[in-house]
Amino acid sequence: MTTLQQMIDDFAYLDDWEDRYRYVIELGKALPDLPETEKTAENKVKGCASQVWLSTHVHEGDDPVIDFSGDSDAHIVRGLVAIVLAAYSGKHASEIVKLDAIDLFSQIGLIEHLSAQRANGLRSMIQRIREEAARQLVASSTTS
Repeated sequence: MTTLQQMIDDFAYLDDWEDRYRYVIELGKALPDLPETEKTAENKVKGCASQVWLSTHVHEGDDPVIDFSGDSDAHIVRGLVAIVLAAYSGKHASEIVKLDAIDLFSQIGLIEHLSAQRANGLRSMIQRIREEAARQLVASSTTS
């Protein structure tokens, strides 16, 4: 899977919006499929026009590491999911709550090219991930 830094570097190399759009679709195609068993109502992200699912896997600890997996039924949105997962997955909960990936999408020149619906869906995904990390921090502090 492509790392976040590789994605940032690749976007910096692509000048044309159409090339960036195609790259986002390629990232989505490379995203591993989410098992059908994880495409549940509980994992569905509300606020997205397309269907988007996010699955959370928490590694126990005072500041748990959280892995996310996700999927979408739309090619471009699946690519956005891949970027979001690269930004957040595998990080400590304390890092996740501090990181606003909207800044990342601005930095790579994508946010201004997303439709209002896609931008809202992206914000919903990010909010859901950050809220999950905050919940895990609270849960780990009450159990220790």
